[in-house]
Amino acid sequence: MIHVIATLQIRPGTLETILPAARACIAATRREAGCIAYDLHASVTDPQTLVFVEVWERREDLTAHSKQPHLAAWREASSPHLVSRRIQIIHPERIEEF
Repeated sequence: MIHVIATLQIRPGTLETILPAARACIAATRREAGCIAYDLHASVTDPQTLVFVEVWERREDLTAHSKQPHLAAWREASSPHLVSRRIQIIHPERIEEF
């Protein structure tokens, strides 16, 4: 099992604009093979900080997720509103960071 923490900084005032695309991506992702959990959280102290928390059975499942059309649609919809993104993939023995 692996965990993913994806921290996004978005432009001020854009949360409501990107939420529909985020909801669609979340719903589709939860149906993917190997997806155990996939949730989006908003910071209560910084409305420009969003955090995806994901749990996958295997790294291969996460790799397959990265090629899904609903993830591409999310990236396209969120891209104009994104300031930065940090992704950590947490394996039992190591952490990948992007």
